[in-house]
Order: sequence, then structure tokens, then C-alpha cells
Amino acid sequence: MMTKRNWSVTVILVAGCLIVVGAAAQDAVVQRRRQMESNNSLVAEALNKAVKEKNFVEIEDKCKVIQENMNQVPDLFPRGSLAGNSRAKPEIWARWSEFTKHPANVTKAAQELAAAAKAGDAALVEDKFKALGDACKACHNSFRAPKPMVSEEFR
Repeated sequence: MMTKRNWSVTVILVAGCLIVVGAAAQDAVVQRRRQMESNNSLVAEALNKAVKEKNFVEIEDKCKVIQENMNQVPDLFPRGSLAGNSRAKPEIWARWSEFTKHPANVTKAAQELAAAAKAGDAALVEDKFKALGDACKACHNSFRAPKPMVSEEFR
């Protein structure tokens, strides 16, 4: 039987654990936002430029970065990391097995684009670049909310 003192200690420990879990989830949201919206956006812009310029070495380099980023995606979405400033939809956790297939699809598309660039095949690079974009969009369409609309008074 639990004494009143033991009960109090247990409640404090559970509350402390919940605070730590909540803080970890918030840290995951912050890390996710930094990587997904900053790093990936910069990589996408550089990759788009490299494809237009037929800079095959740069295409290969950016595809490696995409693959590294995709390896981290499931870890960036721990259960409970949904926050008000995140565009992640709750469907991520409700359809976790489907969600976690998308990084593998993007990785495969990036590998195929890198291979086309390595071969110096400009037409195939164009096709594989489109396929990479489609792989990214497939996840975004299902699991990312649209950007909030900017009010007229802030334009």
C-alpha cells in the first residue's frame, strides 16, 4: 500500500517526466522546422539551379544532402511533437507506417537523380528531377498543412 508521502513523490516524478517529454517534443518541433524549412529549402533551391545549369557535380552533391536529411525524418517526428507553429498534420502519427515510407521514396528518387547526373544524361536528369519533386510533394500533400495566409494588413 502506498503511503501519502510515496504517493506525493510518485505524482511529482510523473509530472516531471511529462514536463521532460513535453520539452523534448517541443525541441523536436524546433529541430524539424530548422531542417525541413531552412536546410531543405536551401538544398531545393540550389538543386533547381544546378539542374537548370546542368551542373552535374552540384546535383550529385545536393542529392547526397537530401538523402542524409531523409534518414533523419522519422526521428524528427516523435509522437507528441505537434505544436501550434508546426505545419505537420496529426495524420503523421495516425498513419505512421505510411508516413515513414515517404523518406525512402524521396531517398530513392534522389539516388536516381544523382545517378543520372553522374552519367551526364541531361534529359534523364530532367526526368529524375521531376520524379524527386513528385516524391517530395506526395508526402507534403498528405502530411503537411498549407502555409497560413498572410493578412492583407501585413502585405
